[in-house]
Amino acid sequence: MILEQFNMEQKVAIIAVILIVAKFILHFILHRNPDSDILLEILDWVKTAISALWIAFLVMYFIMQAFKIPSGSMLNTLLIKDNLFVNKFVYGTRLPCVTFSPLTIKMNRVMKKRSPQRGEVVVFAFPQDTSKDYVKRCVGLPGDKIEIRDKILFVNDEKQYEPYVIYKDTNNYPNDLDFLPKSLRNRDNFGPIIVPEDSYFVLGDNRDQSYDSRFWGSLHSDYLKGKAVFIYWPLRRIGVIK
Repeated sequence: MILEQFNMEQKVAIIAVILIVAKFILHFILHRNPDSDILLEILDWVKTAISALWIAFLVMYFIMQAFKIPSGSMLNTLLIKDNLFVNKFVYGTRLPCVTFSPLTIKMNRVMKKRSPQRGEVVVFAFPQDTSKDYVKRCVGLPGDKIEIRDKILFVNDEKQYEPYVIYKDTNNYPNDLDFLPKSLRNRDNFGPIIVPEDSYFVLGDNRDQSYDSRFWGSLHSDYLKGKAVFIYWPLRRIGVIK
C-alpha cells in the first residue's frame, strides 16, 4: 500500500524558506519606509509563520507525521482514505553523517528507541522507489525463517495466528509455475527463506492483493520511517492501530 503524504516536511521547509526571503524583502522596504504600520504588521505575521513552520518541520521530521491511505493492501486494518499518525521517533531518526578518508556522506539512525516487533504496522520508503512510502505489517525479524504454505504464514516453522488477515481469492497457486504472472507467483506459497541481518519481512493484511516482501524481498532497516499508531480520521474510525 502506497501512503499519500500530506504536509510533507520538505514542503514545509520550502514554504519556510520562501517566507524567510519575504522577511528580508520586507526589511529592505521598511528601511526606506520605517513608519509603515501595514508593513510592520505584515512582517510580524511573517515572523510568526516562520517560527510555526520550523516547529512543524522538526515535529514531522523527528517525532510524528500524518499520512493518508490511498489503496487497499492493508484492508481491513487500514481502509482507503484513513488518515493516520506515524511515530517516527520509535525506530530512530536518520540524519546525514560526514566521514573522511574518503569523504562520504551517509545516513545514520540516531535516538533509536527500539527495533520493529512482529505484528507491528510499519511505514517505510519503498526500496525500489524511495519517493513512495508503503505501509505493511512486520511478520519477520532478522534471522527468522519465513515460509508460506497454502496462504498460511509460518515463522520458524510455527504456524502464525493472524486474525487481521483477509483473503479475497479462493485460488491457491504453487510458486513453481513459470506461466504465472508475477502478481501471483510466490503469493500463496513462498520460501522458506531466512530474513537477512538488519532486515524485516513485511506483508499486507489484504494478503491476496498486496505487493510486499514476497515479491521484492526483505526490507532493510535503512528504509524504515516509523510505526503506524493511530487513525484520527474519519471520526468513525478513530482508534489505535493494532
